[in-house]
Amino acid sequence: MNRTPVSSSNLCAIGYSPETKTLEIEFLNGGLYSYSGVPASVHAALMSASSHGSYFDTHIKKAGYPYKKLH
Repeated sequence: MNRTPVSSSNLCAIGYSPETKTLEIEFLNGGLYSYSGVPASVHAALMSASSHGSYFDTHIKKAGYPYKKLH
């Protein structure tokens, strides 16, 4: 999956597949996580958020989307 670099104190890059509703988050510390069942609207809002890290924490991480660590 192609990931788009973002300016964030915690996130490095964000990728999304609308076909599978899979969101990939690459962290500055090198971790890569895949979140499933994420609607395209949530991805769009994440990409346009003034703080990608805060939006991710509130609307994705704490929202309880299933995830797995890829590396």
